[in-house]
Amino acid sequence: MKSKLTWMLTPLLVLIFSFSYAQEKTVSGNVTDQNGLPLPGVSIVVVGTSTGTQSDFDGNYSINVAEGQVLRFSYLGQKTVDRTVGSGSTINVLMEEDAETLQEVVVQGYRTATKERSSIAAVTISSETIADRPNANFINTLSGQVAGLNIISGSGQPGGNTNVLLRGVTSVNGNNEPLFVIDGNPVDSENFRSLNPQEIASVSVLKDAGATAIYGNRGANGVIVIKTRQGNFNQGLQINYTGIVGVTSAQNDDYDLMDSQEQLLLERDQGAGLGATLSDAEIAAFSTTDWLDVFFRNGLSQNHTLTMSSGSENLRSFVSLGFFDQEGILIESGLRRFNFRTNVNGKSKNDKFNYGFNLSVNYSESDEPTSIGTGGINRNFVLGGLQSVPYLSPADYTNGADLLSPLLFSNTPLFLLDLAATHDREEDELKLLSTFNASYQFNDWLTANLQMSADYQDEVRNRAEQSNSFNALLFGGAANPNAGFQDSQFSRQFTYNQVTSLNVNKAFGKHTFDLGAYTEYFRGFWRTFGFRANGLNQATFALGDGSAFIADSTADDLFVDNINANILEAGLFSYFGQLDYDYDTRYGLTGTIRRDASFRFSESNRWATFWSVSGRWNIHNEAFMENSVFNLLKLRGSYGTAGNQFIDLTNDAPGFIFDAPDLTRDLFGTGAGYAGANSLFLSQIGNTTLKWETVTSSNIGLDFEVFQSRLRGNVDFYQRNTTDVFQDNPISAINAATTLRANTGEIQNRGLDASISYDLINDTQNGLRLTLNVVGNYNETEVIDVPTEDGQVINGLIRLNEGSVINEYFAYRYAGVNPANGNLLFLDVDGNVTENPNVDTDRVGLGKNILPDWQGSFGFNLDYKGFFLTTQFNYVTGVDRYDFDLSGFQNPNNIGQFRTSRDLFRAWTPDNRITDIPALGAQNFALSGNSDRYLQEADYLRLRFVNIGYSFPEKFLEGTGLTRLRFFGNAENLFTLSKWRGLDPEVLPDINNPTQSRLFPSPRLVSFGIEVGF
Repeated sequence: MKSKLTWMLTPLLVLIFSFSYAQEKTVSGNVTDQNGLPLPGVSIVVVGTSTGTQSDFDGNYSINVAEGQVLRFSYLGQKTVDRTVGSGSTINVLMEEDAETLQEVVVQGYRTATKERSSIAAVTISSETIADRPNANFINTLSGQVAGLNIISGSGQPGGNTNVLLRGVTSVNGNNEPLFVIDGNPVDSENFRSLNPQEIASVSVLKDAGATAIYGNRGANGVIVIKTRQGNFNQGLQINYTGIVGVTSAQNDDYDLMDSQEQLLLERDQGAGLGATLSDAEIAAFSTTDWLDVFFRNGLSQNHTLTMSSGSENLRSFVSLGFFDQEGILIESGLRRFNFRTNVNGKSKNDKFNYGFNLSVNYSESDEPTSIGTGGINRNFVLGGLQSVPYLSPADYTNGADLLSPLLFSNTPLFLLDLAATHDREEDELKLLSTFNASYQFNDWLTANLQMSADYQDEVRNRAEQSNSFNALLFGGAANPNAGFQDSQFSRQFTYNQVTSLNVNKAFGKHTFDLGAYTEYFRGFWRTFGFRANGLNQATFALGDGSAFIADSTADDLFVDNINANILEAGLFSYFGQLDYDYDTRYGLTGTIRRDASFRFSESNRWATFWSVSGRWNIHNEAFMENSVFNLLKLRGSYGTAGNQFIDLTNDAPGFIFDAPDLTRDLFGTGAGYAGANSLFLSQIGNTTLKWETVTSSNIGLDFEVFQSRLRGNVDFYQRNTTDVFQDNPISAINAATTLRANTGEIQNRGLDASISYDLINDTQNGLRLTLNVVGNYNETEVIDVPTEDGQVINGLIRLNEGSVINEYFAYRYAGVNPANGNLLFLDVDGNVTENPNVDTDRVGLGKNILPDWQGSFGFNLDYKGFFLTTQFNYVTGVDRYDFDLSGFQNPNNIGQFRTSRDLFRAWTPDNRITDIPALGAQNFALSGNSDRYLQEADYLRLRFVNIGYSFPEKFLEGTGLTRLRFFGNAENLFTLSKWRGLDPEVLPDINNPTQSRLFPSPRLVSFGIEVGF
């Protein structure tokens, strides 16, 4: 094997390395910017060779070079500098700002612009705040970093999906998440568990119509553009290894639960459960089991990434290999991931032809418990960890059969221990992302571009319940002792996207025009096949293997298998154009128009047109601003439209790409009709009038930098109105359907974004820098129009109501405990106190929902001579959610079945009349379920991230063979301040199902890492 490896690597090494036999010496020095600040990461290359290095954190470098050779210093935003090596051994370089790439490059849809020439609301996050963090899903690392970007964690499952909202909710039933684009490849936001965050170079969040209108049918909710790392031209081989190991643990709750003695004594007092049969001595003998310690655990996490990059004069490459393994804090949960990426870019000698090819191959194995967020006492491990009685212990579990009689709710933890022993679930995913791009510059003003991208995903999900499990024995009964089953589902998804364009860039004196004409083509294909094999032979069972399947027999139908299959396809086509005009880098105007067609709509409504206009005024470039304190002062504005074609996310299609492909059609199903005859039935009434949701956005923003850019930031005010909202419209039930999905209604979001950074200390002589950061967003969402006579749609404890927040809570108002009798008190619709509110007339809108009013972060970055410390505190206000875990702990009906809280010791009695806990025998306790009694504030302040470490200066690494050495430690979710009493205020239920509880909480993560460069 070793000889084969040597044989394969030798040609590769010959291509990568070029050797110089001239007399070499070591040249070192320091690289600074125009303000004298050290520049880390400057590329230093020996011109004409592949030898190169980078400046370290303090701007220092060292390189072996021969006298007479030329060193080229290059850095984004700075002019390239060439220095010829003379007889000396020290070359210090002062780099100058390049006016053409001022500060940073801003991604603007299908093109880029300098910060001065950008007129859009966009934020770019660099790899420094994404890499080296032990999150399985990189989306979680963006939390709190971008004003207006709301990352809603739905689960603490490693690699679990997140809900991403940018500037509020724009649709009731359609998609609300932004478009994600990885190296030009539009991808499904539902799954980022396969992407390695260590490969990411930058993430750009495009917010306003000026930025998103060019994406037309996909940009209604904003766009997040992800760029992966690349090699550099004229760069020698650089090898970098990053290793991170850590521990995950559950956060704490504040429910103040009873121990065994308290629980059993309460049961005896109430004459319920095991305690009712025990003496004092027997009760005293019980130990207390904290079932959170049984169903939750401290998990191990490791992440290893090896990268290699190199480049010649006309070719550059980047290769990454990654392995990630994280145990979830909940038993039976975890994620293993393998990543490979190669990015290759090249150009012709005359720079006219440029091309690039990116390929990412990812394989993951996910263990994910089922039924999380439900009330299944035999399914939900989170429920078991919280609600299980403390006087049982794991030693009480024997097998599933012993739990059948007597069948007691108090055996919940034993049901779940049996589930862990007899239930298996695994999901394997292979995901390939590939992009090819090419451009040819005909002359200095005309360029043709082509970009092709593909996304392939193959999933295999296996789930089995063994025949000796409690659940199989319970539901199979005596008639079927082999009632286990195995579910297997196989799915394959492929999408292809192509963008072609012709771009003209021409300057006439102080006037610059940039015109682009584009076409975009998209096709998607999804295939799935699955089955449930009923009946498993326990003696030969193995997950995913068919050897345990039991064949059906003529004696009964116990082992009839169920099969399913589906085929879905999707297609889009668009053509669009954009014109950008700049005058003297002072004034700018950009216009975009796009025509889109979607497969979801009938021919009469298939096409739609979207557009935007944006402008800017670089006030700092005006003559009257000369010698002012402002380094940058820019006023921006935009107005435009974008379309949403993702009209129904309630079916079982894989992500929003393939959802609701046939709502315009009448559909029929088969079944038993009159006298049992096989018949056709109308199953869906088609609506051929369905058309696009349209989001109209306006934005006014101000970018500023003052005092030599020590104070910098931006403020944006925005408003977004969604018209033709996809909602269920009531219709006559004559055709066995009561609603029809139609375009009716309107939603409005308005608010502000703000981001501010300030260099409090900037002592370059002593190498001390301290930067403070604040990010904030305020957003309010209002329902403008609802398609009913009374202007509201009620769904349990929430409603859509004209003039109110979206998904407003709708309930009785709880008013406390009646001192006279211990019953619950409520307010009727007129505000009068009552013990018996009417469910039809006394519920009112509470003006609250699960979405935040304010959210953001603050923190600081501290650097001192190689030492670094970064903190990020996230804050959220205005979130209200039901705590049904607390409801269960305070429910007197649960005594004898589940664990309860010490709060019940405050319950009303004739001797304790003034209290917040009703009498344990309150006559109207059941009415609290439709009230706001357990609607709790879920605001929080959390130390979301802290990073501390040391980066060795290059002079310490001389002679070691290393170019970089860095040690660091991270902590995520280290502590949280909140009134919320549960495990985690951040993990929220779905916005359309805000009463969900017993969710998988996000973990606390502590990790340590090392980065080594060669």
